[in-house]
Amino acid sequence: MQDDLNRFPRRNLRRDLRRNGNLAIRSEFASFRRLRAIMSLMRIVVLVGLPGSGKSTWLARTGAGGLSSDVIRGLLADDEGDQTVNRRVFQTLRYLLKQRLQIGRPETTIDATNLTPAERAPYIAIGKRYGCEIEAVFFDVPLDVCRERNRRRNRAVPEGAMTKMARKLAAPAVDEGFSRVTVITEPHP
Repeated sequence: MQDDLNRFPRRNLRRDLRRNGNLAIRSEFASFRRLRAIMSLMRIVVLVGLPGSGKSTWLARTGAGGLSSDVIRGLLADDEGDQTVNRRVFQTLRYLLKQRLQIGRPETTIDATNLTPAERAPYIAIGKRYGCEIEAVFFDVPLDVCRERNRRRNRAVPEGAMTKMARKLAAPAVDEGFSRVTVITEPHP
């Protein structure tokens, strides 16, 4: 083995390592800079509001890429109203969010009620981990309007559940970790 090393002048070996090593480092650095640039353009939008406040309608109108807890619940349990699988629903939602960020999707909207800071915190943590902007859109729609819309839905949330959710609802704030909070007060779907 020593003979093999002696066959090549050390000076050339060092020069080649220096050149190729620097090239590899520069290439890795350029890839890292491109990745950071892509990630800085990505954003997570967390929708916050009671059932019937217009979240899904707003998302459909914007045409943004969204992850809906109701749709995931339907995929997992064949019933969008099945609340017994919530833990798995939100594990799946967070998994899909991470996958979208890893492949560089520019925007992902989280379509769920997200009533409390504790329910919103996992999305903020994921966004920070991936270095993207995190925004909240708060649907500040009166409970009576939400109840009326709920009654007209194919899959209505029980009245008692609506009341509990309204008591639990806390408006999102920038100090939770959002870069911006947009408030929608117009009570039309």
